[in-house]
Amino acid sequence: MVVRLIIVLFFFSAGVFSQEKFIKHKISKGENLTIIAKKYGLKPKDITAANPDAPAILKLNSILLIPNNEKTVAPKPAETVANTTPSLHEVEAKETLWGISKKYNVSVEGLIKANPSLETEGLKIGQQINIPSNSTAIEEKPFDDLKIVNVVEVVVEVQPKETKYAIAKRYGLTVAELERQNPFIKGKLPVGYLLKILTTKQKADAVQALAVAQPIKDTLSVPVQVADNSEIKRDSSTVIRVSNHSDLVNQLIVNATENIGIRYRSGGTTKAGFDCSGLMICTFSNFDIKLPRSSIEQSRIGMKITSTEAQKGDLIFFKTNGRHQINHVGMVVEVLDGEIKFVHSSTHGGVMISSTKEPYYERAFSQVNRILD
Repeated sequence: MVVRLIIVLFFFSAGVFSQEKFIKHKISKGENLTIIAKKYGLKPKDITAANPDAPAILKLNSILLIPNNEKTVAPKPAETVANTTPSLHEVEAKETLWGISKKYNVSVEGLIKANPSLETEGLKIGQQINIPSNSTAIEEKPFDDLKIVNVVEVVVEVQPKETKYAIAKRYGLTVAELERQNPFIKGKLPVGYLLKILTTKQKADAVQALAVAQPIKDTLSVPVQVADNSEIKRDSSTVIRVSNHSDLVNQLIVNATENIGIRYRSGGTTKAGFDCSGLMICTFSNFDIKLPRSSIEQSRIGMKITSTEAQKGDLIFFKTNGRHQINHVGMVVEVLDGEIKFVHSSTHGGVMISSTKEPYYERAFSQVNRILD
């Protein structure tokens, strides 16, 4: 009896020791080892050592054991952490800036502002990037539930060939904010429609001054003014010169990838269904840039470059199904270690992101064209 009592007490004390030695942490959306370690005042390697069998990519709602030493502190509420300092995100395979921005509910521009190197170097697997805090995200949307004394309302009549992007940029808004203020335009932008726009007095005055000094005109098929009134023109090789190149490319990628999942439709140029060249036409036309109708015609504009020179925003062309001429097009969304990822409308999967590392597209690859510079 005494021996049995000793054994029971031993296992009970061991269980208590185990419970005191570790804290159980349930993984929430957006968390990685770095973020979790920071919450508990530990280093990532401490958590890795306590969880030798944990997968490299943490799964949502799974449990991690957190070493419970004297330095360990209770985790801060997620809202407190988000509202004080930026968190870190470890880039995983096949992730894009657009995907990360959606995951943390921040803008692509906000991510680039918090990580300037992304604009020139792009994303790298294993790289840790700063995620802007909620307070930063709010600053980028100055009219979302904030009281700003220097805000005025202007009424804008939609002109022929104007886009939501161009109007939003002119008044310092995002397209989403413009649509929030004018819900009727979420599906379309009717010519002659009167938009009511909340903006700062400085922006309104600047737009008015520019309208008086230099009225907007159209030249050929490409407007003289787009977005933030940056000039664009075609040179002899039909490359479109833009002064806001990086911002425009990021907006193009966001616009195109928002259509992921929409079905393939031969001849389609709307959200009811796209073919490959139709997706490109729709995406670029949203930013006042007109492209030819077919993929073969699109391959003849801009400047042909090598695949090693490819950058985000370039058009990438293929000869699929053993064809002898170009019959498929997509837009480059990411370039990493010789791999080109592109958004396109595929006959078998609709709008999706694919890679030149996939055997089918590796065999069918034809060329890359730069149409923006």
